[in-house]
Amino acid sequence: MALQVLNFIYTILSWGLYAYMIAMAVYVLMTWLPGALDSGFGQVLGKIVEPFLGWFQRFIPALAGIDFSPILAFAVLAIARRAVDYLYWALVPRLVAG
Repeated sequence: MALQVLNFIYTILSWGLYAYMIAMAVYVLMTWLPGALDSGFGQVLGKIVEPFLGWFQRFIPALAGIDFSPILAFAVLAIARRAVDYLYWALVPRLVAG
C-alpha cells in the first residue's frame, strides 16, 4: 500500500513539474509573438508562470532587452525533477524490502 501511495505521489510530482516546464516554454515563446500574451490563454498562462519567473527576474537583469531568467528557471525545475526521481528511487528499495 505504501509503495502505491509513493508511486502516486511520484507520478503527480514528476508530471506536474514536466507540465509546468512546458507551460513556461509556451509562455516564453508567446512573449516573442506580438499580442499573444494579451489573449485569454496568454493571460491565464501569465498568471501561472510569471510568479515563478519573477523570482529569477529579480536577480538576472535583461541584457539588451533579452530576458535570460527563464534559463535559470528551467534549470531549477530540472533539478527539482531530478531530486524527485532520486528520492523516489532511494525510497522504493526500502519499501520493497520491508
